[in-house]
Amino acid sequence: MDSPKNKFKARLAAGDTLIGCWAALTAPVAMEITAAAGFDWVLIDGEHAPNDLRTTLAQLQVSAAFPAHSVVRTPHLEPWLIKQYLDIGAQTLLAPMVDTPEQARALVSATRYPPEGIRGVGAAFARASAYGSRTRYIATANDQICILAQAETAVALNNLAEIASVPGIDGVFIGPSDLAASMGYPGQPAHPEVQRAILDGIAIIKASGKAAGILCMDPVLAGTYISAGVQFIAVGSDVSTLAKGLGALASRFKDATVTEPEASVH
Repeated sequence: MDSPKNKFKARLAAGDTLIGCWAALTAPVAMEITAAAGFDWVLIDGEHAPNDLRTTLAQLQVSAAFPAHSVVRTPHLEPWLIKQYLDIGAQTLLAPMVDTPEQARALVSATRYPPEGIRGVGAAFARASAYGSRTRYIATANDQICILAQAETAVALNNLAEIASVPGIDGVFIGPSDLAASMGYPGQPAHPEVQRAILDGIAIIKASGKAAGILCMDPVLAGTYISAGVQFIAVGSDVSTLAKGLGALASRFKDATVTEPEASVH
């Protein structure tokens, strides 16, 4: 039996626009709710959320029951950790802070079995191969791995065409917040200069023949990015949805509470 087909990768290659959600609560139950909501993909965040290998594994297991494709963001570019993420069944990785084509090539190499790369061969013990029952996993896995490089600094934008052109890079994801800070506008991803850089970056990625991605929780701006050609976009997160929803619920009733008038004294 071959490696499972990566439908997310196939849809990007077909030019589809995929709507996703950031998942940072780390809990399997929260992931079940998010994966069942109807998104095309969900992002299990290992960089800024307190996820480790075990919590990521648990979320991959529960999300497998739903059509939403699970993308895993690695905390860094270390090959040994990338190997572990792949072995627990992640087929699509979002890798942060890819600033140079050399880093992009090393990233791709870490995800491929030899002779195409340096991924260690231990599939018999891995969930990725259904613990050895997918007997052709090693022979077919390379073609089903999807790699999304994050370009989130001014350096990365200067190297964007070269990063996107690296064989094995399926898409480039622009990180607005880190990019804004790198450009000298910390906390201002909506600054006109940052927005100009983002739109220019989307055009460069598209021209390379690769898929452009971004996280944007502003519906109007998200529409602008989709019109500009973004193919995979996260439009919200489990954390912000829960926090805003609970805050609004509390305010609705606390603000509506009317202090009873004091009884008249006769």
